[in-house]
Amino acid sequence: MTQPKAQTGAPLPIKTQPDTQTVIAVRHWTDTLFSFRCSRPRSLRFRSGEFVMLGLADETGKPLLRAYSIASPAWDDALEFYSIKVPDGPLTSRLQHIQPGDQIILRPKPVGTLVLDALLPGKRLWMLATGTGIAPFASLIRDPETYEKFDSVILMHTCRQVAELAYGRDLVENLQNDPLIGEMVAGKLRYYPTTTREDSPLMGRVTDNLVSGKVFADLGLDGPLTRERDRAMICGSLAFNIDVKAILEGWGLREGGNSEPLEFVVEKAFVGEGI
Repeated sequence: MTQPKAQTGAPLPIKTQPDTQTVIAVRHWTDTLFSFRCSRPRSLRFRSGEFVMLGLADETGKPLLRAYSIASPAWDDALEFYSIKVPDGPLTSRLQHIQPGDQIILRPKPVGTLVLDALLPGKRLWMLATGTGIAPFASLIRDPETYEKFDSVILMHTCRQVAELAYGRDLVENLQNDPLIGEMVAGKLRYYPTTTREDSPLMGRVTDNLVSGKVFADLGLDGPLTRERDRAMICGSLAFNIDVKAILEGWGLREGGNSEPLEFVVEKAFVGEGI
């Protein structure tokens, strides 16, 4: 499997002065992964699955921003983000050290293709992710609309090591006790976490488990995906996105977007390494 990528990208030109928000909580999941919550601008409205630009000021005081998927659902009073740590990265080498009470810069202009509106109605929703690509799905699996629109939701998440799955596992395990959507999640959400390097109960890449049919056999589902029944969202490294897209197109599914909802969508804000 390719190295998990963070939900970040190349800096974009700064046209307007971004807002400053306060860090509320920080949790380090491994020595390379962390999540944090910050205050949410009262004016910010977004659809679960979208991303925003956030970051810190550099040594000259200029905002250094990257694209981060919002991991919290649209109804949450705060904003949550999930990130990789790059020791020499211009942003994450510093962002990983934030503490509650610190200030971060956030540009409240959400965009993105991993939204329910970009898909046609269907029966099953597949969320396919590697590494920190789970971030937008962390938002969507906590949104009641997801379960109102689909009979079943399958979250496939692959990492190299078992510890790298902790963020997603913790989130899923706590969902059924959620007072807002706990009853909606029960019986609808299927979680399929796999590793590629360290031994775990489920092994293999998302692509391999789809093509071989292993995921369908393990979960007792009919496969492969069909245009009539299935919808999918893809978020991971650029190579992962390309590979999964090819598989879905081979099964007859078509890529859609905000302007033309179809059977699957791919996150366009690919963010490379060195962040």
